Amino acid sequence: MAAWKSPAQERERPRDHASGNDQVHSWTLVSSQALDTAWRVVKGSVTLAVSFLATILCYFRRLHLYLGHRLKWWIGYLQRRFKRNLSVEAEVDLLSYCAREWKGETPHAKLMRKAYEELFWRRHIKCVRQVRRDNYDALRSVLFQIFSRGLAFPSWMKEKDIVKLPEKLLFSQGCNWIQQYSFGPEKYTGSNVFGKLRKCVELLKTQWTEFSGIKDYHKRGSMCNILFSDALLEYKLYEALKFIMLYQVTEVYEQMKTKKVIPSLFQLLFTRETSSDPLSFMMNHLNSVGDTCGLEQIDMFILGYSLEVKIKVFRLFKFNSRDFEVCYPEESLREWPEISLLTENDRHYHIPVF
Repeated sequence: MAAWKSPAQERERPRDHASGNDQVHSWTLVSSQALDTAWRVVKGSVTLAVSFLATILCYFRRLHLYLGHRLKWWIGYLQRRFKRNLSVEAEVDLLSYCAREWKGETPHAKLMRKAYEELFWRRHIKCVRQVRRDNYDALRSVLFQIFSRGLAFPSWMKEKDIVKLPEKLLFSQGCNWIQQYSFGPEKYTGSNVFGKLRKCVELLKTQWTEFSGIKDYHKRGSMCNILFSDALLEYKLYEALKFIMLYQVTEVYEQMKTKKVIPSLFQLLFTRETSSDPLSFMMNHLNSVGDTCGLEQIDMFILGYSLEVKIKVFRLFKFNSRDFEVCYPEESLREWPEISLLTENDRHYHIPVF
């Protein structure tokens, strides 16, 4: 028989049930709030971590770009600093060079291509060495071949100490005007000119002696690459060549005053108003070489005569004329070695390779 429950007991049962539901709901609410709080904490931490990582990545990206830029700059600097900037480039195929330089269909371009073909097929010139285009390039082209071939001193240089020639002009021949000599872009050096000229001529003598004493062709070539990548040494050598030319002009002028027979090229030189004597030749022509202009044709004659070499020049713009091939000087002695140049305009010269 079931136990009897009073009405009061019956009323307690729903109340206990409701209390249990409230406790469950309370725990659920607390758990939900805890989870929500935990999620907000985790979400905030993750967001903060992501933001931090993004900041770090952005920083390293900028650092990488900066270091890459600096590294690229230093690599370029070191390449410019230590790379040999050759003023006489390596040999390249003659016809390939022509095709690259003269692509057009103008009459002049066609003439130049025919001239290069003449050099290749009939003159047996297979390659060309490009020479830096400045106002020393004629002197550079000649001196490079003298050194690379190991040519000996001119006969007159063997008899005289060329290092003493600047003082000789001043004290023995009274040429005090030599103080107005200009070293390329340097317009005026005054009383210091003798010391500078002496150093230039001494360098020329030392280098020429060294190259002429080397029998191995490849060793001379390597040494030429070293020398002709040093602009400072190069320019001193060219100024020495200019002075040698001036010295020869002065010597021949003194001979002319004593009624001696002089080479016809000097007669032509002294008949010009701008070079009637050594001073005017220096002031109006030689001082500009290396600065505002290069060698003129008459200067090429004097250069060949002074160095005792026969300079053969192929003047490509004169193709199909008697002036296509000229020699400086024309009356050179047979035993003088021959040096060849090519020019497209009588201003800039390159070195042909047979």
